Amino acid sequence: MSATAMPAPSSVLIVDDEAEFRDMLRSMLANAGYRTGVAADGKEALEVLDRESFDVILLDIWMPRMNGLEMLTELRARWLLPKVIVMSGDNQPETLLSAVREQAYQYIMKPFPPAELLDMVADVLAAPAASASIDVISALPHWVELAVPCEKSIADRIQGFLDKLDTQIPVETRRNVGTAFREMLLNAVEWGGGLDPRRKVRISYLRLRKMLLYRIADPGSGFQIEGLQHSAVNNPEDEPFRHTMVREERGLRPGGFGILLAQSMVDELLYNEARNEVVLVKYLDA
Repeated sequence: MSATAMPAPSSVLIVDDEAEFRDMLRSMLANAGYRTGVAADGKEALEVLDRESFDVILLDIWMPRMNGLEMLTELRARWLLPKVIVMSGDNQPETLLSAVREQAYQYIMKPFPPAELLDMVADVLAAPAASASIDVISALPHWVELAVPCEKSIADRIQGFLDKLDTQIPVETRRNVGTAFREMLLNAVEWGGGLDPRRKVRISYLRLRKMLLYRIADPGSGFQIEGLQHSAVNNPEDEPFRHTMVREERGLRPGGFGILLAQSMVDELLYNEARNEVVLVKYLDA
């Protein structure tokens, strides 16, 4: 009787010019059950990738010979881009936005708790591969504008990037605004875009001196919660879970609840007349 073959472990390539840091990450990931590879810079990493493939790449930014951003550009030209988690101690918005432009999958700032990286690797591995690119329309630190494909996983990816744009904003404020943004973006992706990656939601992040503003342009009919029979706000009290059951059958989240949650976490939530664009406003202390 033949033994059932065990699935191959997921693989991670670590690209960083600090040998001690590479060894630490390699040991940590190996202990967590991952197959690992290492490279000291972008050129060496490309040579490694010519010989074998990896499920995730942990990529430092500033390295000799070929830095991380240059490697991302080269990867896009040579292969279908694997899932790349950018690691960097450079907290400049320009660096972060360059990583977004080059289609990095996620971003983590050094130094980071080991558990945070392990959780991120697991989440990135579990997420479906992106089938369409993120278009960067504006990459100014105070005005970021993107067109993102209508895929469920895009909300966590974009929130992960935008949350790190301005670390001077209090953590609780960033968390609340990020949650509200994520809910409204998912609503646009699911209902406006029909989870069709060929369609894109246009989003803007504007950082003013006393205000944080997000704008989401729905590619469909708009944020019409009144017309959604599945919405939590439209179901009678004797059927409190009907909307959840309907949405689960369609693979969707409770839309009305998400909109109500967003309203509770920002100062203003404004719609245009067609209700296919929404602006989230959070006022900041001077």
